[in-house]
Amino acid sequence: MSRLITRLARAAVLIVVPLALAGCGINTIPTKDERAKAAWAEVQNQYQRRSDLIPNLVSTVQGFAAQERDVLVAVTEARASATQVQVNADTITDPAQFQRFAEAQNQLSGVLGRLMMIQERYPELKSNQNFLALQSQLEGTENRIAIARRDYNEAVRDYNTEIRTFPGAIWANTVHGWAEPMQTFEASASAQTAPTVSFDQPAPAAPAPLPAPVPAPLPAPAPAAEPAPAQ
Repeated sequence: MSRLITRLARAAVLIVVPLALAGCGINTIPTKDERAKAAWAEVQNQYQRRSDLIPNLVSTVQGFAAQERDVLVAVTEARASATQVQVNADTITDPAQFQRFAEAQNQLSGVLGRLMMIQERYPELKSNQNFLALQSQLEGTENRIAIARRDYNEAVRDYNTEIRTFPGAIWANTVHGWAEPMQTFEASASAQTAPTVSFDQPAPAAPAPLPAPVPAPLPAPAPAAEPAPAQ
């Protein structure tokens, strides 16, 4: 009888203890950590989608506005810089690495805005079907990026709040000692100010004044006639 009671007690402990731990939030931090990492993966996915659109977009614009070389080169270089920043799941807990990634993507967003404004000066580009399709895809991707960043920030704030408040802070400092605060996206300084765009053509330079006319030399006086000899 005593053995049966002992076994039942052990079984009760095996059942009650996990339930008690689950009820007090021991699994909350891992759950919110996974949710934030999934949101981060979606941010990376959307930025990659944008990066894949850029070569075709640059090529199309170049076909109509090759003289806009400075903007085309700036977009290509910004894309290269953004893709060179190595990111992984640990990036979101590394402030320096996360900042490099965010700055590279913000820089690319800025030069892409300049590229898209070029169309106002080139009616043929503005009506090109390939350009219009790429423009639509880019706009859709930018919207997805904004949504992905918003969802990521919300997931990270939820996670960060959990590991800093009771009872999550207790688990973060004991069982889940690996838990670290995650970084969030902040609006860039350029995003706070609407860009000023002007497509006015520069005024033509005033023509150089013509040189003053040189007066023609006066004709030499005719020589006086000699008097006729007397008869």
